[in-house]
Amino acid sequence: MGVRVFITQPGTPYAETCLAYCRPGEEEAKDHPLVLEAFTVYLDANSLPFLEDAVVDFNPDRMGGQLTIKAPNAKMPKVNKDSPLADQINYVLYADINPGLAAHGGEIKLIEITEEKVAILQFGGGCQGCSAVDLTLKDGVEKTLLEKIPELTGIRDVTDHSVKENAYYQ
Repeated sequence: MGVRVFITQPGTPYAETCLAYCRPGEEEAKDHPLVLEAFTVYLDANSLPFLEDAVVDFNPDRMGGQLTIKAPNAKMPKVNKDSPLADQINYVLYADINPGLAAHGGEIKLIEITEEKVAILQFGGGCQGCSAVDLTLKDGVEKTLLEKIPELTGIRDVTDHSVKENAYYQ
């Protein structure tokens, strides 16, 4: 029996660091095995940049003890111009853009990056169906992303804006 360490929704404010049992054959092909004396730890390949500086610790106490996982980069990885393009985009979205949109109950997430280096984005919350979304997209999101990430050639919104139940501006 091994242990698998991974982060759900890495690089987002919703990131959670997880530790799960991993039976033989359940490890994934891209996992990075860390062979220890008593068992093997499988580190999820997609989570590796977010696990930098992570610490797993056991603190014994009268009731047995507590296992703690501290992953300071889970929600926001260290990024620079050499980081993968997706990490750079997510960093700008969650550090610079989404905090402003949160005031209206909105957010934007990266869906994919095309071969032409166009970021495919999706609005959510108060931004989905909002009448000001075009202004937000062109004057805010696109301007900020292209300014901060010169490698990016454009952005495209794939949100279904016909859904207006939570829109900030109807």
